[in-house]
Amino acid sequence: MNTRLINWIWHVRGSLALAPGQTSEDALDRLDPLFRQTGTRHERAGDTLSFRKKDQPAQDKMSVFDEGTLRVGRGPTGPVLEYHLISRALLFCFLAPVLFLCISQVTVAVGKLQKPETEAADKAKKEADAKKKAAREAKMRLNPIDQFLGAPAPEKPSKKDKDKEDGDKKPSPTAAYVFAGIFAALYLIGRVLEDKMVKTLFRKRLLGT
Repeated sequence: MNTRLINWIWHVRGSLALAPGQTSEDALDRLDPLFRQTGTRHERAGDTLSFRKKDQPAQDKMSVFDEGTLRVGRGPTGPVLEYHLISRALLFCFLAPVLFLCISQVTVAVGKLQKPETEAADKAKKEADAKKKAAREAKMRLNPIDQFLGAPAPEKPSKKDKDKEDGDKKPSPTAAYVFAGIFAALYLIGRVLEDKMVKTLFRKRLLGT
């Protein structure tokens, strides 16, 4: 399988035309400070700059990328900066929804397997609840002497107490669906934004703005 068909998920590639008369050495000199950050190691060899990050701080403007290569090459209209960046964070955000969707399907399958047992348990519980209710109502009735003496009637069980007696909740895939949606949104937003942001960052550095 050609990995290039799927590595766009966590690989960011792009190119920028250099300013007229700008050399590869000058371009890489302008970009060099971006890679002199805590947790970043970088090397330059001719027209190429490669870097690798480990435990990079959040303040690093390129903290989302773990490694990459920048190279000045020749384009149709002049020299261009070509970059290839790799981000494990993007890969994680892409895979997380898949994981949570798998969890949701397992939850649904477990719910189906437990359904006969749950139905039997629910039936037994309803019968037990009916007996408890009848017993409570019998307790709540005041005898004639208490009624004559004006004793207050016993308090009815509160809604909170009733909720406690509802029994165990059935497995629900809702939470897994919610988390899958959150990470899917994070990936889509991050993939588009990081692509634009890194291009803007490189452009500003190359132009000295």
